[in-house]
Amino acid sequence: MHSNLDENKVTQWQLLLLAISFLTRIPVELRFDVSTVHLNQASRYFALVGLLLGGLLALSYCVFQLLFPLSISILLMMAIGLLLTGAFHEDGWADVWDGFGGGWQVEQKLTIMKDSRLGTYGAAALFIILLIKFQSLLLLSNSLLGVLSAILLGQCLSRMVATSLIISMDYVSEDATSKVKPLAMHLSNSSLTILLLTAAVLLVSLIAASLVLWQTALILIAVLLILRVILIRWFKRQLGGYTGDCLGAAQQLSEIAIYLTLVSVL
Repeated sequence: MHSNLDENKVTQWQLLLLAISFLTRIPVELRFDVSTVHLNQASRYFALVGLLLGGLLALSYCVFQLLFPLSISILLMMAIGLLLTGAFHEDGWADVWDGFGGGWQVEQKLTIMKDSRLGTYGAAALFIILLIKFQSLLLLSNSLLGVLSAILLGQCLSRMVATSLIISMDYVSEDATSKVKPLAMHLSNSSLTILLLTAAVLLVSLIAASLVLWQTALILIAVLLILRVILIRWFKRQLGGYTGDCLGAAQQLSEIAIYLTLVSVL
């Protein structure tokens, strides 16, 4: 039962739990009535939740690879990831391709994206991106520490990039009768700072542990900055702003960009 706490009394720990509840299927107990303000504040921890997911996926991979070949271990780990998140971001990825591929006007695109049915564009895009993830991680699995680092980076940095888009675009409103997904629609400067610091701490830690070269880290940063610019221009051209599905698609694209960059460099 949620208690009626004043918004100012919601602790950072509770906001972190809200971020976990929003991005994953991990059961958490929220002892306050969630509002849009709380969700906006919780967005500062989305990269940290990505790091948590990365840790869980890395742990599951370590267990699976003791029992199965590398390819099977990666597939099972990917399945665990889908279960942990409820395919939250993959759903957005598929909806974006259905909408952008099947609609001509903004209203048509939004209508298609709100439809719970999966179309040809979305199905094909989903198949391709899952295949790219699998093949990239398989190539990186020649080194156990290498693939574990890739998983952590992919899960954390991709959510950092996707969440950061909120500060650079307007939210495209949806009508009240549609399939509207809850969404953080405002990112304060302090929240953006926490988001970036989370990603920076992970990168610096991996560099300090000699798991990632500083040159590789710089290349990753450059790739993600370029991708972020491309995503903003793409979404603005298609919709004039972003929706929750757009952020999910941004997370998926950022994740495979990280894996492909590491494959290319390593």
